[in-house]
Amino acid sequence: MDLTLKTDTFGQDDQSWLASAEGTDRARTITLDLTTFTANTHYPDGWIKSGYALKKLGSGKYGLFSTGDESAAVIAGHLLTAVRIPSGATKVAGALMWHGAVIAAKLPHTTNAAGQATAKQISYF
Repeated sequence: MDLTLKTDTFGQDDQSWLASAEGTDRARTITLDLTTFTANTHYPDGWIKSGYALKKLGSGKYGLFSTGDESAAVIAGHLLTAVRIPSGATKVAGALMWHGAVIAAKLPHTTNAAGQATAKQISYF
């Protein structure tokens, strides 16, 4: 285990998709299953941007909610902050915003109305 202090610098995370601060103080710590993301599409720069819609997987981890998942899964929430993806990683920790309001047009990927309807505690504008 490496406990040395490290500093990473990356561009400003764009959280303009948040419609309000509601729910940002109640984020849950989760584990992301990176097999549900595509490296060149979802984190080409080594970071998953905040705002991605997530679903809870049977393993207890969370993965990307994609169009077509509406019949088998629900949107559990959105990734609250950007997450760095170390080379070769298959899972990483993240923060799930499970309650609040979202501006759908500003999300980093599209969630259709059917997908949005599955989110129990998130309002979409």
